[in-house]
Amino acid sequence: MQLSRILMAALGAASLAIGTVVHADVLDDIKKRGKLVVGVKADYKPFGFRDPSGKIIGVEPDLAAEVAKKLGVELELIPVVSANRMEFLNQGKIDLMIATMSDNAARRKVVQVIEPLYYSDAVNVLQKKGTPIAKWEDLKDKKLCGTTGAFYNKDITQKYGPEIISFDGSEKPLLALKNGDCVGYLYDQTFIVGKLSEDEWKSGFEMKLPGMMETPWAMAVKPGEAGLQKVMEDLTKDWMKSGTIVELEKKWNVPPTDYAKRMHEAAKKGS
Repeated sequence: MQLSRILMAALGAASLAIGTVVHADVLDDIKKRGKLVVGVKADYKPFGFRDPSGKIIGVEPDLAAEVAKKLGVELELIPVVSANRMEFLNQGKIDLMIATMSDNAARRKVVQVIEPLYYSDAVNVLQKKGTPIAKWEDLKDKKLCGTTGAFYNKDITQKYGPEIISFDGSEKPLLALKNGDCVGYLYDQTFIVGKLSEDEWKSGFEMKLPGMMETPWAMAVKPGEAGLQKVMEDLTKDWMKSGTIVELEKKWNVPPTDYAKRMHEAAKKGS
């Protein structure tokens, strides 16, 4: 009986030790290896994309660089897409994810969201220059190209009355817009911003409506990584107060968002 107790105690101690290793905060690993690994987009201009040399640059790589600087370590950027970004995080392939991820309840069950939320997307319309659409109400009874399955199609139709012609993906509605099949393309504002940075689009198209249906984005760490979570929460608050996000919008020619301005003003006031 005494031997059994000793064995059980030993096994318990071993399990505890193993658990401690397994659940050790990634912040310790980052400092030991001297490198922070961040998952970012490489195909979502201007938030994360490759320059002619192949280097990943953009708004979110710049934020990742700020985190590495804060920790006093080198930075490694790993390209991710929507389908694998949370998986990469939970598998330990990346330490931190800053990859245009919209915040929702389902994702909060999989990853640890950093608050305050650092950015926010919106819905907008890409249209040819000279199109007489100056406000959302001007869309009533107009044909508007859209992407099938976009959650905002129904809401915009009900509120402003356009006829939305839906296509799979984003390339088909862009082609339809070029062909004059619709007055504009209803889609993510950040996507439109990226398109308008390309020579093919910036000369003849524009985005002149205010963004609608604000959808905040979340950075994330693996659940249980309390140390890195705290670092990121404090750093995000600093970004809000200093206006870092607002300045990055200017740097990368992103139209100023109400969210970034609002969060900056609130942080300055200490609210």
